[in-house]
Amino acid sequence: MINLVLFGSPGAGKGTQANRLEEKYNLIHISTGDIFRYNIKNKTDLGKKAKSYMIKGQLVPDAVTIKMLGSEVEKNKDAKGFIFDGFPRTTAQAKALDDLLAQKNAVVNAMLSLQVDDEILVKRLLERGKTSGRKDDANEEIIRKRIRIYYEQTDIVKSYYKKDDKYYRIDGVGEIEEITARLSEVVDKFI
Repeated sequence: MINLVLFGSPGAGKGTQANRLEEKYNLIHISTGDIFRYNIKNKTDLGKKAKSYMIKGQLVPDAVTIKMLGSEVEKNKDAKGFIFDGFPRTTAQAKALDDLLAQKNAVVNAMLSLQVDDEILVKRLLERGKTSGRKDDANEEIIRKRIRIYYEQTDIVKSYYKKDDKYYRIDGVGEIEEITARLSEVVDKFI
């Protein structure tokens, strides 16, 4: 089983690249953003809690996120592996993910961190806001707040994976195919 954490600030291209890696390596893509949106759309209790944080540009608390993620992993018991997109965002979540995978006798093999300049991120997200209908991508002030929160609260998770030599910095700028090739160079080490 191969398990990857696809990491990067909002707009770094995690979703796009996760979809490509999912197809190439036959892994299950678990996007916390998609899980949140599904729960919000269906007005679940967890969805209502998540929405109250997301509309303010804040991170959803660990307990809510971990509960949603655990249920997604359980739905795919026979998977060859997972791509975790948007998770973990805190050291506590990284430890919770390790515990969850340990129950399946598995580990996180690599954290693939997409690196993109902030101004490119803002442009990408504003463009996505025009086409996706996502309100959190339509407001530059909220976007910049999300990026700032990422650096303050999430970027530190890199050190958790660095200590076990599982952190890989990937240039997230360029053509989609070029970025996929950079990611694949790392993923191929675990196959």
